[in-house]
Formats: sequence, C-alpha cells, structure tokens
Amino acid sequence: MQKKILHTVLSLAVGAGMFAVGGVPTQAKSQDQKVSNTYTIAFKNGLPDNYQEIIQKAGGKVTKALPEVGGIEAQSEQASFLNNLKGNSSIEAANREIPLSLDRTSGSPYNYQSNMISSQNAENYWDSQWDIQRVTNGGKSYDVETGGYKNKDGSTTHKAVVGVIDTGIDASHPDLKNNILGGRNLVPAGMDESETGNPADIKDRNGHGTHVAGIIGANGKVKGVGPELGIRSYRVLYSEQALGMPAWIIDGIIAATNDKVDVINMSLRFYNNNKMTIEGESNKSIAETLLWKRAIQYAVKNGVTVVAGSGNESLNLDNKKEVNDFLNTLYEPYGISVKGPATVVPAQMPGVINVSASTKWSTQQLAFYSNYGNSAIDVAAPGGDFGEKYAKTNDPAAADPSNLILSTWPTYLGTSYELNAGTSMATPQVAGIAGVLKAAHPEYKPAQVTARIKQTAFDYGKKGHDALFGSGEANAYRALEDIKN
Repeated sequence: MQKKILHTVLSLAVGAGMFAVGGVPTQAKSQDQKVSNTYTIAFKNGLPDNYQEIIQKAGGKVTKALPEVGGIEAQSEQASFLNNLKGNSSIEAANREIPLSLDRTSGSPYNYQSNMISSQNAENYWDSQWDIQRVTNGGKSYDVETGGYKNKDGSTTHKAVVGVIDTGIDASHPDLKNNILGGRNLVPAGMDESETGNPADIKDRNGHGTHVAGIIGANGKVKGVGPELGIRSYRVLYSEQALGMPAWIIDGIIAATNDKVDVINMSLRFYNNNKMTIEGESNKSIAETLLWKRAIQYAVKNGVTVVAGSGNESLNLDNKKEVNDFLNTLYEPYGISVKGPATVVPAQMPGVINVSASTKWSTQQLAFYSNYGNSAIDVAAPGGDFGEKYAKTNDPAAADPSNLILSTWPTYLGTSYELNAGTSMATPQVAGIAGVLKAAHPEYKPAQVTARIKQTAFDYGKKGHDALFGSGEANAYRALEDIKN
C-alpha cells in the first residue's frame, strides 16, 4: 500500500480540513483547565455504594458515573489525587483522562466542493453518490430493505435504529428530519458558553455527525444506505473543534444501548495502551481501556452491533512498533509515552466491526490515509479520496473532488450538503448495512450481523482475508440477498 501521511492532504489549499473533519482525532493532554484535571477510574467489581465518598476523601469530585461498566469520571485540583487512590483495593485502574479532538485546520475547506455541488441537478444528487450507488448496487438493495416503511398518514415506521455517537445532528435537515428519533447530549455543562448540560441538546456544532448520519439514513436529495432507518444522535463532542473525553463517549455507548438501538456507529478513534507514562506517572493498566472493553461488551450482550473506523494515519495496525513510534512522536510534547502494544479504540475491541476506507477508483488499494492490518480490519467500505492521479502523484493540482463522499451537512453552517473523506465516512456505510440487515432479520444477534456482512463482501485486494480490505468491501444488496463470494 502506498503510504502518505495525512498532513499532505491537510496542506492542500483546496479541501483543507476535509480529512480532519472526516475523523482524524488528535489525542493530547488538554491545555483547557475545564478538562486538564480530569481523571478516569475503573473499579474492580462494579461501582461500589460508597464511590462518592472514596473520590471525595482522595480530594476529588465525581463528574460522571458509569454504573453499567463500574467506572467514573472525576475532577481534582490536588496533585496528590491519584496517589490518594492507590491504597483503595476496590480500584483496578485510575489515571488522568486523555481528551479527543476532531480538530479542523484553519481556513475554509468548502469552496472547491461547494462549486461542484452547485453544478449538480437541484432535484437530487444521486449521480454524485458513487459510494451509496456501489454499496446498494445502484439502489437495488432499496427494493429489498430500506430500514422501514411509509404509513398512509405519511409517517415512517422504522424497523431498525442506528445510534450515531458523534458531534450531534441537524435535526431540522430536510433529508434527515423524518428519520431522527431524538437522542441525548452527554457533554457536561460549562464546556463553553453554549453548553448548558441540557440532555436534549443534540445540535451539531461541527458538521461531522450530520455528515455521518446522512450516509446511514438520508432520504431526500441525497440517499443513505437505509433511507428509512431510524437515527438517534448521541452528542459526545462539543464546539466547532469537536472536543471530547473518553468517559463521555463510553457514556454514549451505554445510553444508546439502554435506548435499545440496533446498531451503534462510532466514526472516531482513540489509541489505547495498557502501559503508559503520563506526566511521569507509570500506568500498568489504563482505566479508559478497561471501561471501553466493558462498554462494548455491555452493548453486544444487549444485542447491539457496534461499528467503528480504523483511523486515518496510514498505519499498519499489526506493526506495534510502527504504531507506538507514531504515538510517542505525537504524545512527546505532552509528557505522555507508551510502551505496551497499542490498539485503536473502539475499532479493535472484541465485538466491534473494524472498517477501513476504500476508494472509487481501485479494488486493490485503500484510500492512502486508511489504517490497515491483517488482524485488525474486518471489512472495507467507501471512504473517498482525491482520485487515482492524486494518489499516484501527490500533486494538489490533480485532486478530483468527485472521488469524495457527498452527504448531509448542517443547514445553519452555510450549506446543506458537503463533500468529505475518511474512515469516518466508511464506517456509516457499514453501520447502514448492519441497520438494514437488522430491519430484515430482527432475530439476528450482533455476531450474525457481522458474519453476514463479512461473508457477502466483495473480495477486493488479495484473494481471501487480507490486510487492506479484511473480508472485502461491504455491500448492502449482497448482504440482504446473502450473495457470497
């Protein structure tokens, strides 16, 4: 696979930031005092009755309780807080929490794409949706299953629901509003002037979540994989920079599971490691890693299929030295180092469908930014790029935006539709397939949904399971019709 580091794209004058908005998380110690003294604690045998007292005695306060997974998020101004917790036998791991950002680069990323969009047929943009055309076999899968059906009164009955854990959603978007079933805000009050802690505030400040949701279930000028799937939004990232904490996302998994969604889409990723040094403090076990595992297990045990992106760093996830070298270079300015084997979370967690990003123009190469790995990737799906000529030359003048992924965008952010790319765009293609499969076969358990998607994928790349495409490029029509390679 031709490897190019993502910053080559981010340096482009046109399209700058597309891949950043498309799910290129940056993990680092936060300089924001609102989260700089935040910690994650995982208890050994569930959340004890006196957990509030334990944290208070150590000099902290609980900011989020996660009883379903036996963990909490806490804040403390005391430098001795972690040391004060060490003697408590009920605690398995405790450490400073590492934030996530889907940060945009400066400047407008949209002029180039918007010009292309405006030249299209105003009635619909199907001709520009090469990805959905391919995943649905030119719309043939809609004849089998759309995820729901229209009622005589014009309302829609949703046979399956996908929970989108992301930056929120534009609930008034004309292509989405009939499928949105609400959701929940997991961002605490006070993170910025707009954050009041209102659990119903799922407004997308960034655009990422709305773009992802459209790929799953848009039903208007653009179409999603399942245009009558129900969508529930779980907002776990705040501000235009899409900032967030692992505990909020874990809380989103729990909330979506408790709301009985059928599928969870997470177009975001962290790198977790069982052995990390954070500001000189050596950690043999990382609390977030334990809580991530428990949250995924909780979702799968309750019948939820979980889909996540592999990440956009062009890393071979099987090469632990390569991954750790990347992470140590990234973390060094923030006093963080890793030693043990790192994994992409949640994508590499047991029970999660891990998705890489394929392109419009090749059945043998992934998008240049996509992570890969024979033991890591389950399936691929269209994530988009700048086209074959750009991939071969790395010449900005060769960038072809028709190879990007078109989907919905918050109407209040300047345009109703936007082009983007990343494993963030590939992941909802698979989540949409999982959704229509559950609509057609409500009896399927997560393992059966996963098996059907893998068994019916197009066998791109090397024959059989390979490091780039896993079992192949996922396809809704083939999955619904059980067409195997």
